[in-house]
Amino acid sequence: MSEYAIEVRDLCIQYRGLKAFSIKQNLFGRKEKKADVVEAVKNLSFQVKKGEILGIIGRNGSGKSTLLRAIAGIFSPNSGSIDLHGNSVSLLAIGVGFQKELSGRENIMLSGLLLGFTEKQIVEHMEEIIEFSELGKFIDAPVRTYSSGMYSKLAFSITAILESDIMLIDEVLSVGDTRFKKKSYKKMKELIADRDRTVVIVSHDLKAVSDLCTRILWINDGEFVMEGETKPVLAEYEKRMG
Repeated sequence: MSEYAIEVRDLCIQYRGLKAFSIKQNLFGRKEKKADVVEAVKNLSFQVKKGEILGIIGRNGSGKSTLLRAIAGIFSPNSGSIDLHGNSVSLLAIGVGFQKELSGRENIMLSGLLLGFTEKQIVEHMEEIIEFSELGKFIDAPVRTYSSGMYSKLAFSITAILESDIMLIDEVLSVGDTRFKKKSYKKMKELIADRDRTVVIVSHDLKAVSDLCTRILWINDGEFVMEGETKPVLAEYEKRMG
């Protein structure tokens, strides 16, 4: 078995965005403007060992969230490869993964199935997830009626209770109200203390990254800048970006 949980090789991911054109241009067959090509990730390569906690840093628009979604299998790379060596993976990110017309309870079931758990396993953990989320009667209301805090509480609770081999965390180290933030942060520290679990964290909270991560990958405009132990990489990042 490989010592690596994640291996990313020469990864490239592009977006295509159509420039604006008027309805009149469209109706009368005028020439459409070409699509812009945005290179979100450019020839990126790195490895994450099993049990490692990797932090990914970079300014807004650097491709960090795109990279996590590619590792989670949501985005397909234009070229390059991502090898998870058969590990199960979960992505904790606000605004990803829920069907808004379904209830919170139904979304727990759906999320669990997508993570590879059986219906029986999800049912066994259902009440624990609901209790941790603190949503009470709202668990049976459609997710579209949730506040952003309620949404994030449910997302965190599913990921925290239905544990996967690889956890991808995108800017949600602290969610909900102050008390829930402390509770979720404590739970996160418990989860990543498991030496068999691999964690990748994207966050602008450099203190949290410093406290939790064993290694840092710094990217800028989708490209590799620096990689290494947490303290020296963060020190260089703050020096250049400060």
